[in-house]
Formats: sequence, C-alpha cells, structure tokens
Amino acid sequence: MRVLVTGGAGFVGSHLCDLLIARDHTVVCLDDLSTGHRTNIEHLCTSPKFSIVEESVLETIDIEGRFDGVIHLASPASPFAYLDRPILTLRTGSEGTRNVLDFALSKSARFILASSSEIYGEPLLHPQREEYWGNVNPVGPRSVYDEAKRYAEAITTAYRTSCGANTGILRIFNTYGPRMHPDDGRVVSTFIGQALNTEALTVFGDGTQTRSLCFVDDLVHGILAMLHSDEPGPVNLGNPMELSVLEIAKLVIELTGSSSPIELHPLPQDDPTRRRPDITRARDRLGWNPQVSVRDGIARTVEWHIEELEKLAS
Repeated sequence: MRVLVTGGAGFVGSHLCDLLIARDHTVVCLDDLSTGHRTNIEHLCTSPKFSIVEESVLETIDIEGRFDGVIHLASPASPFAYLDRPILTLRTGSEGTRNVLDFALSKSARFILASSSEIYGEPLLHPQREEYWGNVNPVGPRSVYDEAKRYAEAITTAYRTSCGANTGILRIFNTYGPRMHPDDGRVVSTFIGQALNTEALTVFGDGTQTRSLCFVDDLVHGILAMLHSDEPGPVNLGNPMELSVLEIAKLVIELTGSSSPIELHPLPQDDPTRRRPDITRARDRLGWNPQVSVRDGIARTVEWHIEELEKLAS
C-alpha cells in the first residue's frame, strides 16, 4: 500500500511510520513540524519507501500518485500544546480534517481519523463504550481539543454518508512510550522526566483519578488493523487496565530507582477523573488486544529517556 500519514513526525505518527515501513508499505509523511520533530523520523529518510512533505493540513493537499490509505493524526495532542495553540487546534480539527478528507476522497483511499478519548469528557459512564456520547464542557479550557475531535468525527461521518468516503474513526486513549517528550504535560513522560532529575513528581488532585495506559507499539498495531479493515467505527483503542495517577507515580519512581518525593497540586479544571476504555469492538472487529504490560512499557520508556539524556550529555 501507499499511505499518507498526517502528523507523521509526531510521537504516535512516527511509530506508525516505522510499522508501515517494516510491513513494506510506502509512506508519505505530511507534517509542518509545529509539534512534531524531524528527529523522530530521520532514521527513515534513507528508505526509498519513505518521504516527508513539510506542509500544514490547513492548506490544500496536492501530492501526486496513487494512495491506498490516509491516516489523519495531525493535531496538537499534549495539553501544553493545545492550550498554547487553541485556535490552531480547532482549525486543525475542522479545516484540516476537511482538507485531508478531500484528499482521501480524491484518491479513493481509505481514511482513518485518530480521534480521542477526550470526546468523552468527564465521563458519567464507566468504562467508556463507543455508544456513549460523552460529557464535555464546550467552553472549558480543554474544549479546544475535545470539540476539535468531536467535530472531526462529525465531518468524517458526513463524508462517509454523503460522499461515499471509505472512513474509519478510532478513539485513542492515553498512550505513552519512547519519543514522548518529558515537557509535553502528559502523565508518564512528565513523571519520568521528574524522576530522572530527582525532582518532585507533581500529582494533581489527590492522585485517585485514573488513567488507562497503552504502550505506543500496541496502539499503532491497532491503527494498522483499522486501516486494513472496512470498519467505520468509532472504535476505542486503549489498554483497559486502569491505574490511579498515584499508582503510576509510584511505579515510575520504582522503575527509575529515583528518590523523588510526590507532591500534590490542585486538579486543573475539567481534568477527567476516570478513564478506561471498553475495547470489545476492537477485539471483535479488528482482532486487536494490547500485549505490552504497563510495567514493561514504562521500563522501556524509562530506558529511552535515559538514552536521550546521555546523548545530550555527550
């Protein structure tokens, strides 16, 4: 297959490009590098099956040749990134998604939208099933990301029902792993960065709020399974093993061997208190199930962070 990956130089996108190339597909990465990093994909640039187009999805996409798949990952994704770029985040979810859909439709390519568990907001249903419509504050600080993804799902559905586009919607839950930077505001990378620097691990609220952590290698296998299916979705992708934020902090301290203390801070507005996906659809329709345990995944992520620190020191 020849596949376009928007946001392919980002955290998840770069791992997806790795997997596609490993499966002998041809990959075009489209990324304006506003939140992605060229270092994430520079190891692929020697492959004749990989190329990068440094452009924004906010512009009309004009890339020659056949495409069989289009995977739309482009968007600021970390809280720091989307809170710092609220208008860009909303435009990417709306105008950007439309541009990518138009491109996929023009190529008769299967289109996969990377939506988010954030569309569930502060969920009143637990665990979260795809039939659940969510509980989102449309004027809260996180709404720029939540509503961008909700709109992206709506326009993707409209293109499917009105234009006959071959589309699939994935709702991605908390993902972690190598290439996630320690200053992006997400829980695992933040804790690892703090622990390796012997800084206090900052836990918001009382630490009883929960997250379900999926290792990035597992996630990209799920995305590829969706690409190779005819499933319209939405389909949850995530690890249903639920941990409290305090448990995650303690596990990071254990795996890093750090002496860092844990500090409690006020919970930010609209920060979800519970997150756990029901992945019955992913299991039944995609044959997908996460394989990497949280302990092993965090250990591998810690190892990557240590290697990055050693590179900086050398």
